Amino acid sequence: MRQLTRWGNVVVLALLATVALGSGAFADEPPKVHIDSGDTAWMLTSMALVLMMTIPGLALFYGGMVRKKNVLATVMQSFAITCLVTVLFMVLNYSITFTEGTPFIGGLSRFLLQGVVSDIAANTKNVPSVNSLAPTIPELVYMAFQMTFAIITPALICGAFAERMKFSAMMWFIGLWAILVYSPIAHWVWGPDGFLSSGNDKAMVHVLDFAGGTVVHIDAGVAGLMCALVMGKRRGLGHENMAPHNLVLTLIGASLLWVGWFGFNAGSATSAGLQAGMAMTVTQVATAAAALSWMFVEWIFKGKPSILGICSGAVAGLVAITPASGFVGPIGSLVIGIVAGIVCYWGAVWLKGKLGYDDSLDCFGVHAIGGIAGALLTGVFAIEGNGMQVVNQIEGIVIVIVYDAIVSLILLKIIDAVIGLRVSEEVERDGLDLNLHGEVVQ
Repeated sequence: MRQLTRWGNVVVLALLATVALGSGAFADEPPKVHIDSGDTAWMLTSMALVLMMTIPGLALFYGGMVRKKNVLATVMQSFAITCLVTVLFMVLNYSITFTEGTPFIGGLSRFLLQGVVSDIAANTKNVPSVNSLAPTIPELVYMAFQMTFAIITPALICGAFAERMKFSAMMWFIGLWAILVYSPIAHWVWGPDGFLSSGNDKAMVHVLDFAGGTVVHIDAGVAGLMCALVMGKRRGLGHENMAPHNLVLTLIGASLLWVGWFGFNAGSATSAGLQAGMAMTVTQVATAAAALSWMFVEWIFKGKPSILGICSGAVAGLVAITPASGFVGPIGSLVIGIVAGIVCYWGAVWLKGKLGYDDSLDCFGVHAIGGIAGALLTGVFAIEGNGMQVVNQIEGIVIVIVYDAIVSLILLKIIDAVIGLRVSEEVERDGLDLNLHGEVVQ
């Protein structure tokens, strides 16, 4: 009798559970989302490392290469862009870049980050807000990490127009460019439904770009070339001494860029695992190889290895390995680094001299040329690639270059017509520091 009663209780409980499930008693049970504390800690660290790349890394790298009368104006550009893009990214750019919308631009579900904030406020069942692109970390952490990419990309452009653009024109150009060029291109390549995204099964072209060879470096380098062409050469170029005023600052800046780049590349794994470890390793190898190859090429052709050369070579290696860092092994990274040092030296020295444009600090020569070389070699050495991947890479490069060049050119022409792009001859002669900011380096 007791056994029958026990089995009866089991049957009753099973029936009650079935009824409860059928009636939706557990319909509000939240989905299981796993937030990994190790991944989150690594991404918080990576965010700080990538921010360090711009301030103070890029600021010092560029600041040391200009003349003394323009050093404050140059570092001010990096700092002001950091502030400007932070606000723009929080208000609009994160949403239109990293949420679903169309294959060409994201939606407005995260406008002013309200989607993220409301999810957190309503989080009564410990369900954190996540982005499908990084499901093991809180969405705010992913947003902050991607914000630092959006900051450094337009800051790189400043190297092309150094020592001659108005501060007001720079702020307008960078702000509009961040919205109209960076965010669409980043959505194409990295967005969940971007038409160039390797993670989108419906994409027209699958472009491999692990950490920004196309999105960041080709993007910035092409815009820099447009700035150099529209604005013309610095006054006195070829007649006056325009040697860098403090290469120690440049060396410190390059070193900070190198260290920060581990967050840039290894952080793009969005997790603390094997892929992050491989990305960090190949970044170190490619950077060292590129610095050496640039140094030796310069040594052969100019007779002496220079501090500026080895620093530029290191940055060239960092640029070229960026798109490949999550897809190639150590041997591939060694080849990419060697090639990057050679082709970027060619771009910064021979090509610039041959075509006659004034890319002041070699934004195009290092970032666009290095980014193109890295994107192509990603297709060659990618472990996850295929025979057609080089073709996909070429298609992605061409699409980004054409769009970037056209929109950047239109923006520059409009701003020039409305407020003017370039400082006056007197301001350029006396220096931007005193005339634009009322300060000088003693």
